[in-house]
Amino acid sequence: MVGFLAVLRHVAYPFLLLAVISGAAATVHEHWDIGRVLVLFQIGTIGYLWALERLIPYRTDWHPRGRELRCYGVYFVLTMVGGALGQLLVASLVARLAPLDPALPLRTEIPLALLTGSLAKYLFHRWSHHQPWLWRLHGVHHGLDKVNVTNNGVNHLLDVLLGQAVVQLALAWLGFSRESVFCATLFVVAQGYFAHANIDVRIGRLNHVFGSPEQHRLHHSTEPAQSGHFGADLAIWDHLFGSFTWRPGLGPVAVGLRDPASFPPTTSVLASLLHPWRPATDATTGSSS
Repeated sequence: MVGFLAVLRHVAYPFLLLAVISGAAATVHEHWDIGRVLVLFQIGTIGYLWALERLIPYRTDWHPRGRELRCYGVYFVLTMVGGALGQLLVASLVARLAPLDPALPLRTEIPLALLTGSLAKYLFHRWSHHQPWLWRLHGVHHGLDKVNVTNNGVNHLLDVLLGQAVVQLALAWLGFSRESVFCATLFVVAQGYFAHANIDVRIGRLNHVFGSPEQHRLHHSTEPAQSGHFGADLAIWDHLFGSFTWRPGLGPVAVGLRDPASFPPTTSVLASLLHPWRPATDATTGSSS
């Protein structure tokens, strides 16, 4: 069993990347419904990572329990519903903006779309930590005192919708095809949940290219010198813009908000959703990074 778990720590991430590549290739080749594939892939990714959290956990006390799990479930449903509605709007706009006959072949478009979308996501995420009103949306996610795959869905609905719109509309506006936007989105979905997973995997030097749980735990750190890592999918932007702090063996001092009183408790779902429209009592932003 010990040998199996040791192997699992090495193959867990490559297997996820293989699933992304296989799912994207099959969808494009077989002309499957993109929206349906995204939902099913998201559910499958969560299930896979949830199982890994039980087999190779980073910290067993970060497992969701009782009321926490029920609370995360409410956020997840709200995020899925809001995300689906937003996806319908964004998809319709992408279909209008994306060219029918892209100038580049798909094999060239996909990596370019991935880089472009990743950069847009990085910039929006970083801005969300420094622009006061956006932080009042995004800070809901940072109220967590543990990091695991089930609480990756703890977000404000508008934070999810704005993030989706910025990335996908930027891709479509620059002329990427619907298929390349889908392939990039599939990778981003997998990476988002993988980076948030409470699993003891180490991807070594790949940390300088891809996002990972090792990095994202630091992003949630209450210690400013540790936090950074605004790219959950690709790490290259953190290198380029000076927000890369990971080194082998480095873990967060603690995760959560530096000023917990600046946001409602995560378990108060309605209060968290209404928080951006309440009078600001603290001008600080980005209190976890």
